[in-house]
Amino acid sequence: MDLHFGDGKPTDEERAAVDALLGPPESSWEGADRTDADLRWARGGREARDRRELLLPGLHAINDRIGWISEGALGYLCRRLTVPPAEAYGVATFYAMFSVRPRPATVLHVCTDLACAAAGAPELCAGIEERLGPRGGVGVERSPCLGLCERAPAALAIRAGDPVRTAVAAPATVEGAVLAASAPDSAPEEPPASLAVPQAGQEGLMLLHRVGVVDPASLDDYRAHGGYTALRRAFALGPAGVIREVTDSGLLGRGGAAFPTGRKWQATASQPDRPHYLVCNADESEPGTFKDRVLMEGDPYALVEAMTIAGYATGAHRGYLYLRGEYPRALRRLEHAIGQARARGLLGDDVLGQGYAFDIEIRRGAGAYICGEETALFNSVEGHRGEPRSKPPFPVEKGLFGRPTTANNVETLVNVLPILTMGAPAYAAIGTEGSTGPKLFCVSGSVERPGVYEVPFGATLGEVLALAGVRDGLRAVLLGGAAGGFVRADETGIPLTFEGTREAGTTLGSGVVLAFDDGVSLPRLLLRIAEFFRDESCGQCVPCRVGTVRQEEALRRIVDRTGAGAAGDVALLRQVGRAMRDASICGLGQTAWNAVESAIDRLGAYA
Repeated sequence: MDLHFGDGKPTDEERAAVDALLGPPESSWEGADRTDADLRWARGGREARDRRELLLPGLHAINDRIGWISEGALGYLCRRLTVPPAEAYGVATFYAMFSVRPRPATVLHVCTDLACAAAGAPELCAGIEERLGPRGGVGVERSPCLGLCERAPAALAIRAGDPVRTAVAAPATVEGAVLAASAPDSAPEEPPASLAVPQAGQEGLMLLHRVGVVDPASLDDYRAHGGYTALRRAFALGPAGVIREVTDSGLLGRGGAAFPTGRKWQATASQPDRPHYLVCNADESEPGTFKDRVLMEGDPYALVEAMTIAGYATGAHRGYLYLRGEYPRALRRLEHAIGQARARGLLGDDVLGQGYAFDIEIRRGAGAYICGEETALFNSVEGHRGEPRSKPPFPVEKGLFGRPTTANNVETLVNVLPILTMGAPAYAAIGTEGSTGPKLFCVSGSVERPGVYEVPFGATLGEVLALAGVRDGLRAVLLGGAAGGFVRADETGIPLTFEGTREAGTTLGSGVVLAFDDGVSLPRLLLRIAEFFRDESCGQCVPCRVGTVRQEEALRRIVDRTGAGAAGDVALLRQVGRAMRDASICGLGQTAWNAVESAIDRLGAYA
């Protein structure tokens, strides 16, 4: 391993940020004063490799304290972790929330993605930039989805310092966003998570029944409303019994792939290689998706309990919760919940006195949609660029740190609690034979009551839209987010199940239901989707790296000439789309053409 350090020196503040995470340096090689430590040794071999996983937290530490990552700060972090600076630079520049160039200490991220674009985000950005001006001391960055679609348009202000301060403006006005950026401590408090759940407090809810009912900060309140009943039953059943219940329930993954959860757990549990790991994928970055945020903000202990059950069933003693960097309130809620659970013996060396050791570590993402792909997430946690791995081997065989790993998203894990409390047969009786249990849908756009809705599998698209109060003039609905597909306004009878949407030629995806009325420009909407995939492609494989650019170029030509003479570009789009779908390494490239294809074929775009 070659380590070539530049001439840049860290400031005292940058050193303090790194040392607060890693502790004081132990040798002069790591940056200690030569009078206090020995220059002749440095960590090497396995000890150095094991510290590589601290690279992403180290980058966060610097960026949070300073607002950007200088050459000197990066070099100091690399010395501490024995990581080649060129590799660390590649990691730092991979994430949208980091900057390796000087920028203001306060950055205002203004969402310009689908729901916010339809709600006036371009005009909001223009107004903010005019108000703040080029020397306003605030960096304004146009951002992909912030996961606040029910309150579109949205803005997130982040002010570097010790501690870092954040403020959300949603629904954002120019005045509200400027206030959040200029005085984050004085900005209005975010509304409770329950306001994102129009059904809050209704009887019959299984996944959302505690949101708006319990105090999300109170472990006692959580336990008073049935918390940790499922974990106690898990210990009574034993690991094999838990897996059998989950398998018999028919639970399919809720992240979009719909893989049987019980089969995944069994495959991990049966691996002889140790240790096993559990990963909760809370990096929901699909435009239009915000259900996991609402669960984490409104019922954080449920996720902690569900992760503990999953770890117990699969033989894992350590869980990693990979959380979106754009979710500061969810981070605070989960840090508090994990700390309380650990203090009360619900995490740690002896969970509930059962002799089972399990603990959870939160890892923050930093703005990379691709890290929602499980193997890209593993690379991110390990301190590498968040690029997907080729399969096989599959994560259940060689996942995080090369060990057997179970990866599930938040909604999937939280479904395990009712399975264990009510029993697999009762759970499987909900929904349809191929899609069992309840499902959360993120409804936004042209509706009166945007939010997260819980319905049994089998409800139709029209029934979900009726709950949200769809407005007049409905033109189209985007199912599954940017990686999903459009359906027409007369197709609301589609049953929202995995098999029903498949038969209808579309996808359920992560549960996005984004309604658009006649006031939305479809060509510009498709162009925004293409821009999103171009920006979020990791660039590892040629079909995706080149294809997403060609797709955006073709759509921009169509928009610029208002659709005239588009036949040649539509033919090119089909050719590029097929190449991406057939040859891309991961789901990003394979689905980047889906929404555009469905708009052309189902909505008659560019006809």
